[in-house]
Amino acid sequence: MPETMSIPIADDLICPYGEGIALLASRDRATGRLSFPARPANDTRYAQVVLPRTGRLWSWTVQRFRPKSPPYAGPEAFEPYAVGYIELDDALIVEARLVDVAFDALEIGMAMRVVPLPFMLADGTPRTSFGFAPDKGAQA
Repeated sequence: MPETMSIPIADDLICPYGEGIALLASRDRATGRLSFPARPANDTRYAQVVLPRTGRLWSWTVQRFRPKSPPYAGPEAFEPYAVGYIELDDALIVEARLVDVAFDALEIGMAMRVVPLPFMLADGTPRTSFGFAPDKGAQA
C-alpha cells in the first residue's frame, strides 16, 4: 500500500495504484454497465474494474454549514469544504470531496485526479477514503 493509505474505509472501494490509489467499480457481465462503488467481489454477475484515475470537474458546490448530527460525527468546529462530481475519462461520474484547491479556483471542466483522503472513524481508528484534487500535470 502507498504510505499515504491506511485500511480503506470500505471493501471494494479503493485500491493502491502506483504512487496513489484508484477507485474500484463493477461491470455487469450481461449488460456491460458500470456501477460505483463496486459490488462485493464474490458477486459473480459482475467483474471488478479499476476506474480511470483522472477526469474533469462536471459540477461542484461548497458545504458551508455543519451537517446534522447524527449521522455527522465530525469536529464541532466546522470548516466549509467543496464537493464535486468528477466525470472520469470514458467511464462514469463520481461524487467526492474536492481537496487541495481554493473554492474560487474551481472551474467546470477542470482536470482532476483521485487522491487518498484520511478518514477517522468515531472510535479514532484511521481509514482511507478518497477525494479529488486538481491534476496539475494534465493538458488544458
